[in-house]
Amino acid sequence: MNKLIETLKNIWKIEDLRNRLLTTLLFVMIYRFGSYVVLPGIDAGALTALKAQTSGGLLALLDMFSGGAFANASIFALGIMPYISASIVIQLLTIAVPYFQKMQREGESGRRKMNQITRYLTVGILLLQGPSYLINLSVQLRQAGSALPSGFFFQATSTIILCAGSMFVMWLGERITDRGIGNGISFIILVGIIARLPQAIVREFASRLTDVGGGLIMFIIEILFLLLVIGASIMLVQGTRKVPVQYAKRVVGNKQYGGVRQYIPLKINAAGVMPIIFAQAIMFIPITIVGFSKSESMQGFVGAFMDNTGFWYNFVFAILIILFTYFYTAITINPTQMAEEMKRNNGFIPGVKPGKKTAEYLDMIMSRITLPGSIFLAIIAIMPAFASIFGVNHAFAQFFGGTSLLILVGVTLDTLQQIESHLLMRHYDGLLKSGRIKGRTSGVSAY
Repeated sequence: MNKLIETLKNIWKIEDLRNRLLTTLLFVMIYRFGSYVVLPGIDAGALTALKAQTSGGLLALLDMFSGGAFANASIFALGIMPYISASIVIQLLTIAVPYFQKMQREGESGRRKMNQITRYLTVGILLLQGPSYLINLSVQLRQAGSALPSGFFFQATSTIILCAGSMFVMWLGERITDRGIGNGISFIILVGIIARLPQAIVREFASRLTDVGGGLIMFIIEILFLLLVIGASIMLVQGTRKVPVQYAKRVVGNKQYGGVRQYIPLKINAAGVMPIIFAQAIMFIPITIVGFSKSESMQGFVGAFMDNTGFWYNFVFAILIILFTYFYTAITINPTQMAEEMKRNNGFIPGVKPGKKTAEYLDMIMSRITLPGSIFLAIIAIMPAFASIFGVNHAFAQFFGGTSLLILVGVTLDTLQQIESHLLMRHYDGLLKSGRIKGRTSGVSAY
């Protein structure tokens, strides 16, 4: 406890770190305030049907990512997911389209161009999702005996407000990245998830004492199992395969360089939580289809994929996660580049020839460790479905795995690593007594 207090004092002493933390807190407060600002012309008291709709299924995840803004019919209702969807499309295009491949190789200028294109595409997605959200909102309000204001003007202005709200959230995320601590977009998603945790725990505790049964003992067992899953998630995020690298000796003047053995830490889950985010964004497509389609057969088919406790949803979700894990690992880890850098620095892997053979060896290792990593990632991702089957309250079941837990663990570790870097840079003790916090050093974040 004394060490924790001392660490907090050290954090407050560092002016740059203190300003970054306060800036992050300010932007988070703005985001949380906006989550409760209801769209103009909508009766906030008539949103009971919408909140009931978002209590389960795929819409519950969307509501969680938005921090409850979706169920509140807030100006931030569409949240950050359209931006993530646009980013997925752009990253897929970098694989298939030469124009985007060229931009990716241009460095900082290319990255700025791609970010600009991503923003334009985000606006396009928002212009599609905005009317879809209003259609769904109109249906839910009619069930509650209320209705949306009629007329094209309301539809147009509400769509513009929803688009502007999401773009403002994106801007907040970018400002947190530049002037705050941690990755901004990831942090906003994290805040939305954490905001639902206290209420979920209270509901589960109440249900165990009344409705479901099991009492306090069952609730404690659930908490212990949750801690076990969190531990497994941390192991997944932190797990590495160390590849030994030997550097040749060279003498420059009177000094000797090289001749030492180092290790390349290849992460078991090099893609971080991005495969989950990618897969989740694709699984949100049925919501848009149902919003625009009037065909009952289409709604019935797509509806099977909107139940996040159903077999087909979790099967497709797990397959997408495994595929996206390989995809994102392939675009973030370049064995050929690693082999060339080792060769330039007179480094080699013992028993492996430098150059092409080294690249093939590293690619083989990455393929082998990515398979169990992707399967483990998929298992954790579908864990909430099993929790719901065993009678856990749906809101609380979301924290037993899945997107929410992995984002929670991954982003928290990344943020703590940045704080620790500031401390160690100024010769203060880190956050842990033994060893440093290992975040996703490859730079992969929730987004």
